[in-house]
Amino acid sequence: MEYIGLFFIGLVAVTIGTLAGGGGLITLPAMLLIGIPVHAAVGASKISNTVSSLSTFLTVLLKKKISFRELYWIMPVSLSGGLAGGFIANGLSEEAMLTIASVLLVVAFIFSFLSKGDFSGDAKLKPSKTAVPSLFGIGIYDGLFGPGQATILLQLFGHLNISYIRAIGFVRVATFSSAFGAAIGYITSGHIIWPVAIALMLGSLTGARVGVHIAEKINPRFVKPILRVVTLLLIVQIAAENFL
Repeated sequence: MEYIGLFFIGLVAVTIGTLAGGGGLITLPAMLLIGIPVHAAVGASKISNTVSSLSTFLTVLLKKKISFRELYWIMPVSLSGGLAGGFIANGLSEEAMLTIASVLLVVAFIFSFLSKGDFSGDAKLKPSKTAVPSLFGIGIYDGLFGPGQATILLQLFGHLNISYIRAIGFVRVATFSSAFGAAIGYITSGHIIWPVAIALMLGSLTGARVGVHIAEKINPRFVKPILRVVTLLLIVQIAAENFL
């Protein structure tokens, strides 16, 4: 029964996460609620994110919304960030990781009001002075803990004037890379409970397909308000866990 529950946790979390990020709102609390240790829960999440993100990315790529010419630099930058974050996480307490998450999400929420991007642009993604360090830093955060990572990435790509469906593809590439790097860190540290990770992964794969299908039907002007709501919910959830 626990594994069936994990399947549906993965399905719902990745469907929502594909559209606006914030899948961690569902995944981590639900896994902790059923008694899975925090590092095992985060590790399972990284493995399922790796596989589901690859699925979403390939779907968007096959629809010819993005090209390999725009991707060659994203993977090494995000992978190195995720690797760094995954190994750093092993030396941090749960309280420290929650504090880092709270600060970054507050910054992302404020940034969403300052940025002029609205996901209706058609800019090409290039390794700029803004994009490279931002992706590396978000990769570290994803490796450390990760709630809201996809939401922050979507806000970054919106700021860079990338269209919504293309932004989802790029987010999934970056998430795949950093999650893969982080997963290596958790696997080598022995934190993974494999039946848990596999059940979550199967649900996540299903959610990835559902999420892309819905994303193609969303009006870009609604994306920013959705991102703000998800970011605010993440802030409230993490602050409640950390400070109350």
